[in-house]
Amino acid sequence: MKHLLKCALVAATLAAAPALADAVKINAVTLAPKPVYINKPFAQFVEEVNEKFAGEIEITWRGGPEVMPPFKQAEGVRNGAMGMTYTSPSYYQGLVPTSGTMNLSFKNYDEISATDYHERMTELHAEKDLILVGEIPATQLNFQIYMKDEVSGLEDLKGKRIRVFPTLLPLVQALGAEPIVLPMGEIFTALERGAIDGYMQGPLGQAEQFGGLVKTVIQPGVYRAGFPVLVNKDIWAEMSPDLQQRLTTFLRDDFAPRMDSIWAEDIAASRKAMEEAGFKFLELPADEAARYEKIAMDAAWDVTAANAGADIAAELRGMLDK
Repeated sequence: MKHLLKCALVAATLAAAPALADAVKINAVTLAPKPVYINKPFAQFVEEVNEKFAGEIEITWRGGPEVMPPFKQAEGVRNGAMGMTYTSPSYYQGLVPTSGTMNLSFKNYDEISATDYHERMTELHAEKDLILVGEIPATQLNFQIYMKDEVSGLEDLKGKRIRVFPTLLPLVQALGAEPIVLPMGEIFTALERGAIDGYMQGPLGQAEQFGGLVKTVIQPGVYRAGFPVLVNKDIWAEMSPDLQQRLTTFLRDDFAPRMDSIWAEDIAASRKAMEEAGFKFLELPADEAARYEKIAMDAAWDVTAANAGADIAAELRGMLDK
């Protein structure tokens, strides 16, 4: 009798106890295929989150453009087709007109995070039903111009067709060239077939991808790289406020600062590989380089002001300018 009563009490206690919450499951997609170098930090982020938040969050990285086209990933997250994306800030400027400003600085991550930039961008994303958890920065990966033919200066770019992503479009126009917006995966074919005369991209992986097709690299590079991590608002709502805060803090205050300075050795190795592959580096004189950098910033911010409003553009630029 006592045994039966004890079993009944245990059963009643278990029935009354709240069920343990299941981990919030998040399917993720990235702007590039898994093996591409720019995904290296995201792979580490997924691994660390799944370990640190085991039992609370479970991210499954489904793949890249083969799963969802890069320019549609932010919208896919917004409408719930995907739970998370690690993408280019310029790939969804039609949805969040200020997103591309993440590129528009010569500051490093610590300098930017000391301002209210990320908090303000969180608000601007929320207005479009997107959760900006934070960015995975790569300040050292600025953007260079790679040309199929030899050029001797910026004047030689006039009339040339140069592949860009949207943030770079105003700069290329300001240089008198014709910008062609293409995903990264289409650059090689376009260059090989003569559909473009050059392209803008970061400093890594160029010799391996474009050896024999590129003759000139124009330096200095401009802007900075940073890759927003966006989450669907309904999935975000599945997390407690405490879990939301802990994940945000982990990305912004722990993970992101560690990622911003990991690229130096890779950049040096890539430079050597490009030189060995026959890439010629055109270093602009100091005065020309300064003019180029000013054109880059002014052109991009003018477009931001036109699309997002002059007041918001000025507010954000004040946080990002040196």
